Order: sequence, then C-alpha cells, then structure tokens
Amino acid sequence: MTAVKKNALIFLGAFVCCFLWGSAFPGIKLGYDYWGISSSDTWQMIRFAGIRFFLAGVLVIAFAAALRRKLPVPQKTECKKIMLLSLFQTIGQYVFFYVGLAHTTGVNSAVVDSLTAFFAIIIASIFVKMEKLTSRKILGCLLGLLGVVIINITSAGFSFRPLGDGLVALSALCYGVSSVMIKSFSSKHDTVLFSGYQFMFGGVVMTLIGQLGIMLSGESADGEMQAGKAAAILIYLALVSSVAYTLWGILLKSSDVSKISVFGFMNPVIGVILSALLLGEAQQLGLKHAAALVLITAGIIVVNTDKSSVSSD
Repeated sequence: MTAVKKNALIFLGAFVCCFLWGSAFPGIKLGYDYWGISSSDTWQMIRFAGIRFFLAGVLVIAFAAALRRKLPVPQKTECKKIMLLSLFQTIGQYVFFYVGLAHTTGVNSAVVDSLTAFFAIIIASIFVKMEKLTSRKILGCLLGLLGVVIINITSAGFSFRPLGDGLVALSALCYGVSSVMIKSFSSKHDTVLFSGYQFMFGGVVMTLIGQLGIMLSGESADGEMQAGKAAAILIYLALVSSVAYTLWGILLKSSDVSKISVFGFMNPVIGVILSALLLGEAQQLGLKHAAALVLITAGIIVVNTDKSSVSSD
C-alpha cells in the first residue's frame, strides 16, 4: 500500500471515529433527558454509562465472533491488562466525563475534551518515551491549552468549574493514558478482543457502582423515562463506543500515538456544531468559541506537520 493510500485510509478512519465521538456530546445529554436523569443524579449517570459500555463490549465481541466464526476469549495472562486498560479507558475516563458533562454545556465540554490529543502526546513522549518530544509538539500543546483557557473566560474573568470542565479535563487525561496503553498492548495482543472485554468489564463495574450508590443514597430519577427514545439513544451510544474505539485502536496499532491523536481536533469542532444544532446551544456560540477552536486546530496541525512524525511514515 502506498503512503498516500495509507494516509487517506487513516484520515477516513479517524474522521469516522471523531464524528461518532463528537455526536456523543449532545447524545449523552439527550440520553439524560430521555432517561429522566437530572444534573444532580450522579449515581444514575454512572449506572447509565455502565449499561452503555457493557452493551458496547457485547456488540464488539459479538461482531468479532461473527466475522471469525469463533468466540474470542482472552487468555489468563491478558485479563490483568484488560482490567488495567478498562480502569483508564472506560471507568476513569467516563465516570469523570459523564458527571462533568452534566455540569457544563455541550459546547464547553467538546472544547475541553480536546485536551485528549495533547495528553496522549505528552505521555507518549515524556513518560513512556515511545516518541520524541519536539519543539513543534510543545508549541502545539501550548496553543491547545491556550484555547482551553479562552473558552473559560467570562465577563467576570477566568472561570473554570471543577465539577464541569475540571472533570472533563480529568477524563481527557485518562484517555491520554489509555491511548499509550493501547499502543503498547497492540503489538502483542488482539486489539479488538481487548476493546470488547475492557468495555464489558468497565461496564459491569460502573453499573454496580452506580446501583450501589443509588441504593445507599436513595437517589431516584427526577424525570419520566421516555422508553422508546431511551432505548434508541442507549443503543446509539453503545454503537458509538464499540465502533469508534475499536477502529481507533486499530489505527493506533499501525501508526504513532501523536500521528493518530492529533486527529482529535475534529472532536470539538463536530461536538460544538452538533451541540448547537441538537441542544439549542447556538446562542452560546461566540467569538471566544471560534478563537478557542482556531487555536486548538492550529496546535494540532502544528503537531501533525512535525517532521519526526512525517518521517515515520
């Protein structure tokens, strides 16, 4: 396969992933509405996330079994790695993300979550030393961080909501760690198998944590569940996870972490547009959002044109 065809396939695969992830921002908020979950129903959110990811894992394994005509089963030596990956990729990332999203707007969360690309690059370069940290990568990270700061500036000055933007940022950090882990594990293990079973394990853990929290706190959904829409959005969000993360893992296996992660610039762009259209947040779009998106996009383009990344092809 020529370099041009390979890059075209990488772009297409990454775009599909980012479109699905971008649609998750408004999708989760709609899910809260359809399931009758309010912003104060923390345990309900975690249980909702757990059900979603367990279903996503089942879909991944079922699809793999259908293609291979054999149920993929992890070896004993792989179970600990699957659980460790799930701790960051599903449990940590999405407990923070779901709760954080409930305390901020879909627009803000889409932009703050763009930090995932920069965390992945920094971790891969500095802590794991998979790649070289260059001046262009540093500049790209700084541009992205500046964009995140701008998105939180209000007329009263700098504003950063720990229960909203802060938790979404922690979610992004968990993603950065999991991206490096996927790259490391994919050299010796089945990416699809790891993706499916880590979703299932994480889904079970989150469902149990959410249910236990509901029982101990006496928390109950404040709104009325819309059964048909609730089931439809749950299936859609499960498909988002099963398709996007499995495909992303395959892309990470064949390319550098930085080369793939930088495509995450499409996440906030798609998330902002879909949030504005589906959640009625268009009135919140302004110059600071445009400036933040431009800076984040510029930062990731700078990283993507890094000579060291280009030469690795």
